[in-house]
Order: sequence, then C-alpha cells, then structure tokens
Amino acid sequence: MAESDWDTVTVLRKKNPSASQSKSRQAVAAAQRRGEDVETTKKWSAGQNKQHLVTKNTAKLDHETEELHHQRVPLEVGKVIQKGRQDQGLTQKDLATKISEKPQVIADYECGKAIPNNQVMGKIERAIGLKLRGKDIGQPLEAKAEKK
Repeated sequence: MAESDWDTVTVLRKKNPSASQSKSRQAVAAAQRRGEDVETTKKWSAGQNKQHLVTKNTAKLDHETEELHHQRVPLEVGKVIQKGRQDQGLTQKDLATKISEKPQVIADYECGKAIPNNQVMGKIERAIGLKLRGKDIGQPLEAKAEKK
C-alpha cells in the first residue's frame, strides 16, 4: 500500500473517431469549432459510378476551329436504297429482316444519317440488287464473271 500514489489523476478520453466518422460533415464542422486543423479535399467524380473518364482537354476541343465529324451516307445512296426497296415491294422492316439488321439502320441509311459500313452496304446491295458504292451507284448489281 505504500506504493499507491493518491495524487495521481487518470484522465479518460474519448477514442479518436474512425475514418468514416471523421469524414462526415458533422465531424468536420465539430473539428473546426474545436479549432483543430482540418484538411478536406474534394475528389473528382467521387462516389459516382463512372466507367469512362472525361478528358481534361475538352476546353481545347471546344476551341478547335476545324470541324471534326464522321462521313455520312450520301443522300443519293439513300434514294437508291429507297427506290430499290420499293421496286421489290419491301418495307424498311422487311429489308432489315432480310439483311439481319434493325429497321432503324435502314431508316438511317435512307435519310443519310448513317455512318457508312461496308458490311451493311454489301448486304443491302445484294438484297435490293443495286450498286451503292463506287462510280456507278444505282446500276444493277451484276455477278462478276469468273476468270479462267
């Protein structure tokens, strides 16, 4: 008993807040009221489920003077597709089913909104029997003669 010191005072303190508690707005505000140093950083797109990052050069692209866009199907090709389809008595949906594409693809090609795809153009050429590429657009599609 001689070793016990009655003048010693033990101070019990609260535990430091956990990481998730220290990040809350209330915890940051309380720490600021207590006068503690608080460092907060806002993370870019934090807490969002974004798979694709936006490049930081968007302003640079906005100020670009040259127009950058994809080549579209010429309107004359769309007219040829429409004429060939109607000559065979097909609707856009029928033609799309015939070439295993969506009806919207045929509509886009006919109104000149589609970006040309050689595979789709080839399917449409074979289905309507008219050439859609090259110099002789609108001419009947001929089977190539076999070379001997």
